[in-house]
Parts: sequence; structure tokens; C-alpha cells
Amino acid sequence: MPISIGVLVRRSIWVAAVENAALGNVLMYPAPGQLPVELKSLRLDEILAEIRRMAAAVRSGGEVAAVGAAVPGIVRNGVIEDAPNLGQLKGMRIAAELADVLKEDGIGAPVTVVNDADALAAGIAVTRAAETPVRVWYLGDGIGFGHYPRGEGIWEAGHSVVSLDPKERFCACGGLGHLEGICGHRAMRLRFLDMEPEDIFAGALHGDARAADFVKLWHRALAAATATSIHMEGPGCFYLTGANADFVDLKLLDRYVHEMVKMSPLEGSRFELVPTSHDLALIGAAAAQ
Repeated sequence: MPISIGVLVRRSIWVAAVENAALGNVLMYPAPGQLPVELKSLRLDEILAEIRRMAAAVRSGGEVAAVGAAVPGIVRNGVIEDAPNLGQLKGMRIAAELADVLKEDGIGAPVTVVNDADALAAGIAVTRAAETPVRVWYLGDGIGFGHYPRGEGIWEAGHSVVSLDPKERFCACGGLGHLEGICGHRAMRLRFLDMEPEDIFAGALHGDARAADFVKLWHRALAAATATSIHMEGPGCFYLTGANADFVDLKLLDRYVHEMVKMSPLEGSRFELVPTSHDLALIGAAAAQ
């Protein structure tokens, strides 16, 4: 039976065989145990070469019906229009270029490319039969906002403006007052002079006043962006995933959202933490045909 191939480019590169919404062979670059590689330092041809190598390995000679790739940034019509956290991808005709390199190994299947957070949302929808719309916050280097089903528009809600303070300038895109400039991993390290986020949140628990104030701001910012989505599209479940999702205090976040959403038809939203986000993104990417 033909398989699909899912590709995820984020802090690492994952490639997987996917069949009936279940993962088969999965490869990661750099592989576990290897020295880490900063993807920002790789040329486009190097990224494509790694994807080609791993795709050939996971298919194991089998027939491939479709290829779906999930990448960060604004992705439309197979082109990465912007990618603040992987700047070398900007302008890349990713669908066409990936299709070309895969054809060299006999994979002539159609290639679809989506935003990585949208792939997460699709993966949740496919594996959990979740009610739609599926909305997911990816909390990592940047802040992704995935939506399923995919609609028209940009959907870069990680760049929602949640502050009017002109000093809030830590977002990787350069914009002022953005959610990512408060909640993003890179932004937190810049704000605290390279202190790791886990140390910031630990400091808040141990009485560091500055860290404690920031943790409240962090949750308020995420609540504000969520409340904006609720006011635009209605209440529902918001999924939280990514490397920094463990920092979320669900009770505090829920309280802040309820302070911001007061119209009765819009009340009743909830949050759910989702682990192993790369698995879901691979499945969602493969399903996004």
C-alpha cells in the first residue's frame, strides 16, 4: 500500500513514513547522539539534501502517494514568503524545489507545504477526531498559531500585538509589542541576558520579584492573544504544545482569559497540553494534501 511522507523543519529536521494517520519509520537530523546543528547555519541545498536522504530511507523502496512538509513562517502557494526564525528560507519555492530533489530518487508524488503550526493543528484533528476549529499555540523559539481547517489569510497570530509598550521589541521579526517578543524562547533569553527560560520560571517560584512579574506578563500575553482569537472566531479548546509548554500554569492562564472575555456567548474556552508535538506535526503535514 502506498505511504505518505511527512517532513518537519523546525529546530531539527524530521522525516517520517505515514500510513493511515500513524507513523512508520521516523528519522531525525541531527540524529540522537550526534552533535547539534544550528539549522540557521545550513544552506538551502544542504537542508534539501538531508530531506532527500531521509525520505529515501524511510520509504524503504515503497511507493509514495504524497509528500507533505511543515516549515515555519508564512507559507502560501508553495513559497515561504517570510520566516523570521529561519531567515535563509525566505523566498524559497519550497514545494517545487523539494519536488525536484525527490524526483531524483524516483519519488514523483505531489508535494504540499504548510506552516508547521498548521500541521500540528491538522495532526491533532486527524489523531484525536477533535472538534473544529482546532487551534493550537506552539511555544518554542518562536510562537506559532496553528489552525485547522486551514483558511484564507496569514494566521501569524504569534505576532499578535499584546502590548503598547515601545520597549517591547524582542520579537525576531522586529515588530513592537508582539506575543512572540514576550513568550518566545529567543525573546526570553534576550530579555534576561541569556538566562534560560527554565531558570526564569524557577526564579519566580523562589521569590525573584523581577522573574515573578515576568511570569505574570508571559501568561497575560498568551491570554490576550487567545482572547483575541475567541473574540474573532468564538470559544473552544486551545491546545498548547512545544518545548516551553511545560511553563504554562493552566489555572493562571484560564483566569486571565476569563478576565478578558466577558460576553456570555464567548465564554467556555479551555486549554489542553499536548506532548510530542513533532509526531503530530509529521502526521498533520502528511495529511495536508
